Amino acid sequence: MDPHRAGVRAKCRSRLEQCWQNDKKKDFQESWVVSAPVRSTLGTDVMDFLSVPPPSSPHSSQLSPDEEKLLAKLEEQNRLLETDSKSLYSVNGVLRSPCSSKIFSFDEDSSTWGCVVANWDEWSKKKVKRLKEMIRKGIHPHFRPTVWQMLCNAHSLSVREQYSELLQKTCPCEKVIEKDLSRIFSRHQLFQGLHSSIQQPLFNVLKAYSVLDRDVGYSQGSAFIAGLLLMQMPEVEAFGVFLRLMQDFRLRELYRPRMVELGCCMFQLEGLIQEQLPELYSHFQTHAFNTSTFSSSWFLTVFLSCLPLTAASRVFDIFMCEGLEIVFRVGMAILQITQTELLKLDMEGMTQFLEKTAPQQMDRDPNRMIMTAYQIKYDSKRMKKLEKEYTAIKMKEMEEQEEIKKLHSENKLLRQRLDTLEKRYCEGAVWQLGQECMRIRLREAERQHVLKQMEIKMLLMEKSSTVPDEVSMQHLHEQLVSGKLREAEALTGLREIRHHIKDLEEKWQQKSSSSVSDRQGELMSLRFREVRAQVQLTQSRHQLLQLQTQDQLCSLHLKRITERMHSQHERLQDLTMQNQRLRNLLGQTTEEEQHKAPEDEEPEEDATAVRKLQDQIAQLQAQIRRLSRQKKATRLQHNDT
Repeated sequence: MDPHRAGVRAKCRSRLEQCWQNDKKKDFQESWVVSAPVRSTLGTDVMDFLSVPPPSSPHSSQLSPDEEKLLAKLEEQNRLLETDSKSLYSVNGVLRSPCSSKIFSFDEDSSTWGCVVANWDEWSKKKVKRLKEMIRKGIHPHFRPTVWQMLCNAHSLSVREQYSELLQKTCPCEKVIEKDLSRIFSRHQLFQGLHSSIQQPLFNVLKAYSVLDRDVGYSQGSAFIAGLLLMQMPEVEAFGVFLRLMQDFRLRELYRPRMVELGCCMFQLEGLIQEQLPELYSHFQTHAFNTSTFSSSWFLTVFLSCLPLTAASRVFDIFMCEGLEIVFRVGMAILQITQTELLKLDMEGMTQFLEKTAPQQMDRDPNRMIMTAYQIKYDSKRMKKLEKEYTAIKMKEMEEQEEIKKLHSENKLLRQRLDTLEKRYCEGAVWQLGQECMRIRLREAERQHVLKQMEIKMLLMEKSSTVPDEVSMQHLHEQLVSGKLREAEALTGLREIRHHIKDLEEKWQQKSSSSVSDRQGELMSLRFREVRAQVQLTQSRHQLLQLQTQDQLCSLHLKRITERMHSQHERLQDLTMQNQRLRNLLGQTTEEEQHKAPEDEEPEEDATAVRKLQDQIAQLQAQIRRLSRQKKATRLQHNDT
C-alpha cells in the first residue's frame, strides 16, 4: 500500500474515533455521505468503522475544527475523483450516473440511501419491505453500484486473483465475443455515447466467465448485462456481480446452449397472456404471432436490449432484488399498456411496434410501467404449474425425439445393410452378365465357323459347273436351318440380356445417389455401357452375317435358275429344230398324213409340247427378273448396313 495513503487512512481513523468518542458520529453521518470513489480511497477499515451504529446521545453538538478540517479533506478528495476525466462516476463536481443523463446532488433521497448502505445488515434483515419499496421507486444512481453488490452479496467475494488467472487462459469464444462487441457498440443504444475504453473491460469480463464456465461459455445476451455493470463499477467488481447473477439469478440456466429455461419462461409468459389478456392472445394466434418473437430478448437481457437505459435501469434495480419475476411483470405491463395499439396491427406491424414504439412510450413514464407491473396478478403456484406443464411437454418431446433418433439409427443400419446387399447383387449381376457375354461369344464363334464352312461349300459349288444333287441340297438345307435356329436362340438371348441390363441400370440409378460413392457409380456405369456395347456389337454382327447369308443364298438361287434357264433354252432350241424338220416333212408328205391318222397326232403333240415350253420359258424369265430385283435390293440393304 502507498505510504501516503496509509497515513491518510490512519489520520482519518484517528479523527473519526475522536468524533465517536465525543458523541458526534450521528452529526457526521447526517452531514456527509461517502461516495463510491471515496469509499475506494478510504478502504474497508474506515467504512467498517462508519457502519458501526452510533452510541445513543441525548444531544448533539457542533463539529470541532479538527473534524471540519477532516471533512474538508474528504470532500476535496471526493471532488478530485469526481472531476477526473477517466472516472465513470461524476463530472464537474456533481454526481452523474453513468446510466442516466440526469445530474444528481446530495438530497434527502441520497441521505436515505446513504443510511441504507451504512446500515445494510439492518435494512436487509429487518426492513426488507421498506427496502423493496425504495428499490421499486428506483435506487439513487450514486449508490446504485454499492447497492447492486450488496443485493447479490458480491461485496463479500474476493475474485481479483481468480479474475487475473482467468484472463491469462485462452478461450474458444474470443473471436465471437470480439465480433459481437464490435457490432453491439456501433449499433445499440445502450452503449451509445460511451468511450470505447469500456469495450476491452467488457471483453475481459465475458472472456473470464466463458473460461470459468465451459458448459455455458458465451451468450450474446450476457454482453448487455456485463456492459451495464461496467458502467456502474470497476472491472473486477463488475465480474464479481456478474458471477453472482449467473449463479444465483437463473441467468446461467437461461444461457445454457439448449436454452430449456428460456423456453420455460416464454411458455409461462404465454400462459399469463392467455389468462390475463385473452383478447390480445387471440389476436396473436390469429396472426400467427409467436410470443418468442419479442419475449426472448426480454429474458436474456432483462430488457437492457429492448428499453431505453433509464427505464431498463429501473427494471434492473428490481431484478437485483426480486429476480426474474419482474421480467414477467414488466412484460405483461408493456403488453397491457399497448394492447389497444397492438390489436390494430398485423404480425409485421406488431413486431415493429414492440421493437421501436413501445420502448419509447415506457421511457417517457417509467413509473407508470412499474406501477402497472405490480398490478399484474402473479401467482407463484400458477407459475409452478405452468413450469410443470412445460416440463411434461418437453419430456414428451424428448421421448419422441429419442424414439425418432432410435428409428433413424435403425433405418441407417438397415440402409447400410441394404446398400451392402445391393452392392453385392450388382457385382454378382455384372459378373453373370460377363459370363453370359462369354457364352454368347462362344456361340457366335461356332456360328461363324458354320457359316464359314457354308461359304466354302457355296464357293466350291459356284466353281463347279454342275448343279448339286438333291442329297447335297438337302444337307445344305439342314445346315441352313440349324444355323437359323442357333441364330434365333442367340438373338433371343441377346434380347433377354438387354432387358436384364436395363432393369439393373434402373435399380442402380435409384440407389447410386445415396448408397454408392462417385467412383463406384462411374465404374458400374462404365461396366453397364461396356456390356451394352458388346451386346449391340454382337447383334450387329448377327445382322451382318444374316444379310451376307441371304445374299449368298440369293446368288446361289439365281445361279441355279440361270443354269436351268440355259438348259431349258437349249432344249427349246432342240425342239424348235425338230419342229422345223417336222414342218418340212409335213409339207412333203401331206397326202400320206391324211391317210394315216396316227401319224397326224404326233405333230399336234409336238406343237402342244412347244407351247408348254414357251410358257415355262416365260415363267422362268419372270422369276429371273424378280430374283434380280431381290438381289439388287439385298445388295443395297447390305451396303447401307
